[in-house]
Amino acid sequence: MATTAETAAAPVVKEETNRPTTASLYVGELDTSVTEAVLFEIFNIIGPVDSIRVCRDAVTRRSLGYAYVNYHNIADGEKALETLNYTNLKGKSIRIMWSQRDPSLRKSGEGNIFIKNLDTSIDDKALYDTFSAFGNILSCKIATENGVSKGYGFVHFEHSEDAENAIKNVNGMLLNNKKVYVGHHIPKKERNAKIEELRSQYTNIYIKNIDESITDDQLRTAFEKFGKITSLVIQKDDEGKSKGFGFINYETHDEAKKAVDEMNDTELGGKKIYVSRAQKKNEREEELKKQYEKIREEKLNKYQGVNLYIKNLDESVTDEVLREKFSPFGTITSAKVMCDEKNDNKSRGFGFVCFSSPDEATKAVAEMNGYNLNGKPIYVALAQRKDVRKAQLEVQMNQRIQIRNMQANQMMNNNGMYNNQQIFYGGMPHMNPGRNIYYQQGMIRPHQWNGQEGYNGQHQYRRNQRNGPRRGKYNNNNQAQQNATPAQEQATVPAPVAETPAQQPVAGPSGITEADLAKLSEEEQRNKLGEALYTAISKINQQYVGKITGMLLEMKTNEIITLLDNPDVLKQKVDEAVKALDEFQQSQKNAQ
Repeated sequence: MATTAETAAAPVVKEETNRPTTASLYVGELDTSVTEAVLFEIFNIIGPVDSIRVCRDAVTRRSLGYAYVNYHNIADGEKALETLNYTNLKGKSIRIMWSQRDPSLRKSGEGNIFIKNLDTSIDDKALYDTFSAFGNILSCKIATENGVSKGYGFVHFEHSEDAENAIKNVNGMLLNNKKVYVGHHIPKKERNAKIEELRSQYTNIYIKNIDESITDDQLRTAFEKFGKITSLVIQKDDEGKSKGFGFINYETHDEAKKAVDEMNDTELGGKKIYVSRAQKKNEREEELKKQYEKIREEKLNKYQGVNLYIKNLDESVTDEVLREKFSPFGTITSAKVMCDEKNDNKSRGFGFVCFSSPDEATKAVAEMNGYNLNGKPIYVALAQRKDVRKAQLEVQMNQRIQIRNMQANQMMNNNGMYNNQQIFYGGMPHMNPGRNIYYQQGMIRPHQWNGQEGYNGQHQYRRNQRNGPRRGKYNNNNQAQQNATPAQEQATVPAPVAETPAQQPVAGPSGITEADLAKLSEEEQRNKLGEALYTAISKINQQYVGKITGMLLEMKTNEIITLLDNPDVLKQKVDEAVKALDEFQQSQKNAQ
């Protein structure tokens, strides 16, 4: 009995010694639209959440697809790992594991196994259920493409002996009627090194552009002088006709290499043949992809800084007009107005002009941006790749969000709140709704900001927040009351008053309202906002006033009005634009 007790106790000791020391969970495979607020609603069901952070790109602020959830105690973390792992969230199965802060342990690969030849119906959970019998699993993942299994996956065990046991028992087994391979995971760097080593010692060669009249025996006669041939074949179709290519395998690598070096680009049967190392299909596809990317990159680099994008072109502007207007700035290699072939080659309102040097292109941008061409002011800028434009638009969108958040912060600061946290914090544990809670002076009471939570870096999360203007004294636009101290505002709780009619929009310092602009045409709106922006920006920066005005006019109307009504925010925006323009000019100088 003593032996049995000791044997039973052994796994418990092993598990306790490896128990996590913090209640921090890694949550992966997240849809990019998942925010801290969404995760809070899910994980707070298990127990009180301490904090949540969705990791984002430093520039675009887009989600990177993973997050960290911290509980107040480890027991809640274990329960979340057990019950929420592989939960479907916005069409994706989320993957949860204990957060491992030591990068050396994350990258060691100890206890990590690789499984291939999996049936496509096997998902993360099915794989987890299959291998969890062998020990505690840290992570489990099926490789997918567009949501479809690629037929292989990975399981990371807590202990290497559990991984060995899994390999021993599952390798060669049938899973969903398919024989699977299970082995130790080899890091990509090591795999690539091994593949390169094997490639460098090839014995199999590929010959193409073989004349249809050439037979296997004739091919053997031409190549056997380089060494002993172990196999040779010319590929044929169903009718027995040559496909024009074949393979020869030599006994040694040196013989194969000599055949490639001496026979490539030589004539055989009146045709020049191509001879090289034989490659697998996926290797050829990878090489072709690299060649395509290289050619594409060279082409993009060739036109980098010399190709201009022109939009807002009048329908009457042709290629010749475009070339004529831009030719004073340098040698034009091409000028093209884009037309719609499906609509009688009607101009699409934009085009491209390519110069012979970056200096000429830069000069043309400086002089022609905003130029009135055939009655319309044109927009001129350096042409950009689609992915670069997309990234910049994301940055601009996030900057606009930041402006809105700054305005919200200013409003909240007047009520005694500071909203600049980078992590979503859950409520304090054991503070249940409906219980009597005593507030210190300066604390925000629920009737003021109901359900106020933390800040995830871009979005303010509020539950049950009321929209619309406040009533009573809180609906007064008097500047003195807006700047009341937090203590003053919180000391007085307004009594219920009769509902008053909604106030009409009041113009800010700029004197412009959306209601006024709505009465104007789109062109008149743009001119009015442009004039107001130009006047305001000229007081901050004279050097780039025209360019910055053009940049800010790309924003939404309500956002432009907000900038005009908030001089400090406008100055910050102008300073950012000046910095960007200075950096651009410096990069152009460095490129010369």
